[in-house]
Amino acid sequence: MAWALPLRWSPWGRPGVKALVTAGMLFTTLWSLRFFLNPSKGSGEDSKQREPLVILVWKWPSKQVPNVSRDVCHELYSITGCQLTTERQLLHQADVVVFPHSRLQPGQDQLPKERLPGQNWVWVSLESPSNTRALAAWNHTFNWVMTYRQDSDIFIPYGKLVPNRSATMNIPAKTNLVSWVISNYHRTQKRAEVYKNLSRYLHVNIYGKANNKPLCKDCLLPTISKSKFYLAFENSIHRDYITEKLWRNALLAGTVPVVLGPPRANYEQFVPADSFIHVNDFGSLEELATFLKTMNSSRYQQFFAWQKRFSVKLYTDWRERICAICVAYPHLPHGHLYPDLQSWFNS
Repeated sequence: MAWALPLRWSPWGRPGVKALVTAGMLFTTLWSLRFFLNPSKGSGEDSKQREPLVILVWKWPSKQVPNVSRDVCHELYSITGCQLTTERQLLHQADVVVFPHSRLQPGQDQLPKERLPGQNWVWVSLESPSNTRALAAWNHTFNWVMTYRQDSDIFIPYGKLVPNRSATMNIPAKTNLVSWVISNYHRTQKRAEVYKNLSRYLHVNIYGKANNKPLCKDCLLPTISKSKFYLAFENSIHRDYITEKLWRNALLAGTVPVVLGPPRANYEQFVPADSFIHVNDFGSLEELATFLKTMNSSRYQQFFAWQKRFSVKLYTDWRERICAICVAYPHLPHGHLYPDLQSWFNS
């Protein structure tokens, strides 16, 4: 029997395959050589991603305008790729333009004459709807809203609790029962009515311009900390409107907040249920007064259990708030306009 030689497979055995493989190897070599000779240039999309996001603040929210010429987002808050500016000549380079409501006047003449394609405008406010006017002038104007409301495109609370590992409580020494700092007292406000009725049953130490007892910046917390309870009464009652009256004047000062504002359930979205007292927890203000006056030491200390797990972080620097836009930017809807800003804010 004659044995045939075994067939040996070869990539060159089929017509055209050799040419295809040679072309592929040449293409791969040239593509690699491109990056070797010019490594700084990638695709246009990659280069775009490496460029910092330019945030133009049309008018700074506070009267004092800080220096933002440096990379403040990175230096202060470890947020990279974010450039803040107040220079209006950079309007055509800005990815986002920020408009604080407190610095706007009704009328389109206050806004830029044109908006670049893809540029997003942000309406900013930390005031409640009761203290915000002339919103109808800005319909179909802003892409995003930036407020204390949790459903804002960019959420900027007055404060929050952040985890810590101290496992300790720090309760300052107390010399009086209740205090309240009030600058703008208006009889028509709910808080004025509640205070008037509550003061029939207990004494409240009142500080602030409304009582001709203003406290200096460094005197505020040490003075309040001497009270067992603080009246964290908001000037108006709206969803999520929980201001520095809770965060700074009560929790940070080391006193127990007695809150007047949105319902208890709303507060519990921000702080533990056992960290505050809500006016609405009681059938009458007389019952509330009795509860405060008769509380024993053991029960009082329970209100500070949150300190074993959390610390208070205040948001007081507008640079930090505006830098937060860069963090939220990749997740925000593009091409959206608020057709009726007032209806949204009042909802």
